[in-house]
Amino acid sequence: MQKSTISKKPIRSLEDALDQCQVLGMRVSRQRRFILELLWQAKEHLSAREIYDRLNQQGKAIGHTSVYQNLEALSSSGIIECIEHCDGRLYGNISDSHSHINCVDTNQILDVHVTLPEEIIRQVEEQTGVRITDYSINFYGYRDNNPGSIQGNV
Repeated sequence: MQKSTISKKPIRSLEDALDQCQVLGMRVSRQRRFILELLWQAKEHLSAREIYDRLNQQGKAIGHTSVYQNLEALSSSGIIECIEHCDGRLYGNISDSHSHINCVDTNQILDVHVTLPEEIIRQVEEQTGVRITDYSINFYGYRDNNPGSIQGNV
């Protein structure tokens, strides 16, 4: 994916996410740090309920309301990703432009960075009359029988 109109530094690590919070003037509260740490450790898309459950299982007491408020603040600020999914909203740690692989049999959503050849971009522009500045592709498929074949953040 190419982002020619926006030059925001991609958030590719927990440290980048924490730095971006500070750049935006967001307080890095204990709860906010817990959520960011969990998303970076999990490397998968999680619902607010899953985030709440996992944090409490880890002994990090946090309320439902705090989870929802922090997820809203982090996603609306572009620090984390929010995906509208058939089962509700899912949150992930990568916020810059990227594509997704939707595994039909496991219901996993995996992040993948794909760059289309310029020829395809030009073809889409010619067909639509729209200048492409960014894109995201959703791939759908089934898990390969090879147990190590699907991984997070491709």
